Amino acid sequence: MVANPAAQRREGRPSEQPAGAARQRGRPRSFDREEALRQAIWTFWERGYEATSVSDLTRAMGISPPSLYAAFGDKRTLFEEVLTEYVERYGAFGTRALDEEPTARAGFGRLLREAAAEFAAPGRPHGCLVIHAATNCTTPEVEEALRERRNANIADFASRIRADIASRNLPEDCDAAALARYTAAVFQGMSQQARDGASQEELERVADLAMAAWPPAP
Repeated sequence: MVANPAAQRREGRPSEQPAGAARQRGRPRSFDREEALRQAIWTFWERGYEATSVSDLTRAMGISPPSLYAAFGDKRTLFEEVLTEYVERYGAFGTRALDEEPTARAGFGRLLREAAAEFAAPGRPHGCLVIHAATNCTTPEVEEALRERRNANIADFASRIRADIASRNLPEDCDAAALARYTAAVFQGMSQQARDGASQEELERVADLAMAAWPPAP
């Protein structure tokens, strides 16, 4: 939901481009780029950024290192595309919930309930890629880009809550910043719980308890 800052340093690429990479650019691709990208999404989603190596990626994507560099750039460039694609494919439910529901309470309730379903969905990695990718990340630019995404989401949460305070759907003394950070903390915690094996039903109960802590309508 938040754009990454411009890359300044590339990580995961050898100091010299692999032999044959330049020639690879001139050849027709012999693989499905969309499917390869999907496999890259799942690899980063499952392993996180730092623990994913170029060899992990090429093995999952079914391509050679020269093909990866020619089609996607280095590991960091690929990860930037992965984040954009992940948000569009799997993470847009949060934006839709806040945009489509008439009040912040309804929007955040829907966001957390849908997060329970998305985070525990069978047949794919659990939790949120944006949250999990930051685990043990030691690449400063990637760490900062992910932090900026999370903080931008909290700022968006607070803005939505303030709009409801202004329209008197929430009390005047409601602390929008604290409520936004609380809701983000629940969301992030649900992601980790899903990775630890929590079911959709268990996460839905967490969502219900979280919404019960919201201040009543005036």
